[in-house]
Amino acid sequence: MEKDNLTSGFVLLAFSDFHCNRAALFATILVIYVLTWTANLVLVSSIKLSPQLHTPMYFFLGNLSVVDIFLSNVTVPKLLSCILYGRASITFLGCFLQMFFFLFLGTTESLLLAVMAFDRCLAICNPLHYILLMNDRVMVMLGGICWVAGAAHSILHTYILSQLAYCEDRLIPHFFCDLTPLIKLSCSSTTLAELLIYTEGSMAVIVPFLFILISYVLIGWAIMKMKTSSSRSKAFSSCSSHLMVICLFYGSDISIYFRPPSDYSSQYDRIVSMAYTIITPMLNPFIYSLRNQDVKRALKKLIMKYFSSQPN
Repeated sequence: MEKDNLTSGFVLLAFSDFHCNRAALFATILVIYVLTWTANLVLVSSIKLSPQLHTPMYFFLGNLSVVDIFLSNVTVPKLLSCILYGRASITFLGCFLQMFFFLFLGTTESLLLAVMAFDRCLAICNPLHYILLMNDRVMVMLGGICWVAGAAHSILHTYILSQLAYCEDRLIPHFFCDLTPLIKLSCSSTTLAELLIYTEGSMAVIVPFLFILISYVLIGWAIMKMKTSSSRSKAFSSCSSHLMVICLFYGSDISIYFRPPSDYSSQYDRIVSMAYTIITPMLNPFIYSLRNQDVKRALKKLIMKYFSSQPN
């Protein structure tokens, strides 16, 4: 059966059972894909080339944009192929590589959002010691932990699911290889895989989310104690973009992975999955750019510098 797993692949059905205009859907997702790449690359370049953005907050934001670029590459190309041809085949190895990178990048993004909340908490609650507490060494260490922990989490789940035996019906009612659809295709015991998802998998989402909640309770308390309205407005403004991204990411994530198995719906999962695999990576750079004066000033300087360097 293991040999058969390796030589056989899966078929991604994507939205083949949906009654929709394929051409319009293909064009829409392609535009979103291009915007995701463009916006995130512009944001990463702005952070890299602008000395005033060489701070911990923008270091973590740059990491988040890199995650979003790679995450869109994991799911969107295969989805476009599915829409174009109705369905798309994927090899056994390709399926689990896709799962590995999806889990790796999704977990890394979750941890980065928690670290960004911690950074804002230090900056607002303890501004006098912020530079000492969040120095370059701590900043790089926290960023590294996010990537390493994301990889470890992904390796564990990918390995467990790759050891399952899969039945002859290998039609995946999704546009990428996700945990739940693959578990439902297995014809061997999935007890260990499901236990792992509900324990370690849940902790990988719940712990960062609780950490974010605690950080923002402390931030809210610190803002309430500020004496002037201008100080409160400035502190809240520095957190508002991050809060919007958190709502987008965790709102869709929790609605899929934290509900009873009896409520499973492949159609619902596919629609909601579009939010955090395609829409959120595109919106993140716009949210941070449009609501952040530092980023807008840096972009303006880079644009002016570019045009002033061009020959007349």
